[in-house]
Amino acid sequence: MATNPLEQPEKDQDTLVQDPAKVVLFNDDVHTFDEVIVQLIKATRCTEERAEALAWEVHTTGRAIVYSGELVRCVEVSGILEEIKLMTQIEV
Repeated sequence: MATNPLEQPEKDQDTLVQDPAKVVLFNDDVHTFDEVIVQLIKATRCTEERAEALAWEVHTTGRAIVYSGELVRCVEVSGILEEIKLMTQIEV
């Protein structure tokens, strides 16, 4: 039995969906809450309330995922956070 070359493969078999990359911010004993909040707003364009919540999560748990999205944007976010020597990691 010959296969029809015009048949399209099933989408779920042929399409790979990549999970978004994540920017992890780590706690340190150097930066103030205000410094971290300002840099989070600058890097992720989030609200002050969201930045404050993320800063508290970093403080209490030692780390937090502060951004999730395309790898290129994660590299940008990480770079902005690291401008003031915050410690970040990108997970893919």
